[in-house]
Amino acid sequence: MESRILQLISALRASGVRVSLAESAEAFSAVDIMGIQDREEFRLSLRATLVKDLKDIPVFDKLFPLFFGTGMPPMMGGNPSDDMTPEEAQMLADALRQYTESLRQRMQRLMSGDQLSRAELEALGQMVGLNQMDDLRYQNWMAQRMMRALAFPEVREALKELMEQLQQMGMSRDRVEQMREMIQQNLQGMREQIEQFAGERIAENMSERPRGEGVDNLMNRPFHALSDAEKKVLQNEVKRLAAMLRTRIALRQKRAKSGQLDPKATIRANLKYHGVPMEIKHKDRVRKPKIVVICDISTSMRFCSELMLSFLFALQGQVRKTHAFAFIDHLESISEDFSGSNADEAIASVLWRMPSGSYNTDLGWSLNDFQSEYMDTLNGQTTLIIVGDGRNNYYDPRLDIFSTMSRRAARTIWLNPEPPYLWHGDSDMPKYAPMCNNVLKVSNLRELAEAVDSLLAG
Repeated sequence: MESRILQLISALRASGVRVSLAESAEAFSAVDIMGIQDREEFRLSLRATLVKDLKDIPVFDKLFPLFFGTGMPPMMGGNPSDDMTPEEAQMLADALRQYTESLRQRMQRLMSGDQLSRAELEALGQMVGLNQMDDLRYQNWMAQRMMRALAFPEVREALKELMEQLQQMGMSRDRVEQMREMIQQNLQGMREQIEQFAGERIAENMSERPRGEGVDNLMNRPFHALSDAEKKVLQNEVKRLAAMLRTRIALRQKRAKSGQLDPKATIRANLKYHGVPMEIKHKDRVRKPKIVVICDISTSMRFCSELMLSFLFALQGQVRKTHAFAFIDHLESISEDFSGSNADEAIASVLWRMPSGSYNTDLGWSLNDFQSEYMDTLNGQTTLIIVGDGRNNYYDPRLDIFSTMSRRAARTIWLNPEPPYLWHGDSDMPKYAPMCNNVLKVSNLRELAEAVDSLLAG
């Protein structure tokens, strides 16, 4: 219990709540006096000693149940097959045979009403990068990633189809409705269990986070694990990296001066010498690339889109011509936003004009916008870069348009923060990836820098 209280204190400090050593000692004294048998008295004694400002109470109320539980396990609906007749059980078994083994196991697990084990939750968290997250604002987002790893969207859709099929096979409407309600409760209970676990792990990570983390470490931290303050630090690093790339390109071009003779440039340069070749001109071997970049700034990508846009802004001077676009449910050109000299203002302008919200990402429709208005930006000298997770909410991905775009461009590169094992559910990446020259995982700034450097070197 003592270690748990210390973790809570560390997490409060990581969240900006000032807790002195004296206040920490007061908290332990209060617990000694009040005890821990009554959960509410225990909670109030900690809050009274650790929180001195009213504005910090919501932070405490958010963190406390993550370290000491809610006192109530998630409600599960039970197993709908427990009271089935043999005929109904056989009907259910027959209907389930049409699904793949993996999907069938997930459906049966959800119907059973059993909670996920701690080991299962730990494995899911490890898979989606939960162990590196230390910002509670992303609790729900990480929970969604864990549910995606469990193929929740496919399971939910398959269960809907299953209910319809059972009714067609002759199962009574009342029985089908009873199954649907129980499964819905199980689904909600499992979601609550995952959200609670995600919050607990994030809170624990907050309590263990070292203070004053260096830039080198931040470069390797996933975008989704960065606080606002850390993003500000990395925005400065973005500028430094862009300057390094600028220098690197300049050196490449300088070295190229000793390359192939440029007769026309030599003649023009020596006209003032009456044709005497006093200055010899050479062709540059390295040309600045021309790029078209299309960036997803929807809710699922907002955690990294700011730094992606920052990097794009900082790289303007590295490319011969840049056409920049952003999309959520439609496409907008943002090149004009990037025409100024202030990166913060440019990015704020884009995010203000296209705020994240409840509307769903529709990459297919955005590609249709591109086809209608901007297809002429692509040619044999263009590198097409897509920045996004490829999630399309089951809308038409418009593969026909993307195929045309890929053929027109010299190269098509996709930068995706998600690893391939998460490419399922509403992800269309398995369909888009074969049309790309390369798909690069870009989940932190170091990977982004390496990806952009490779583009410029190509």
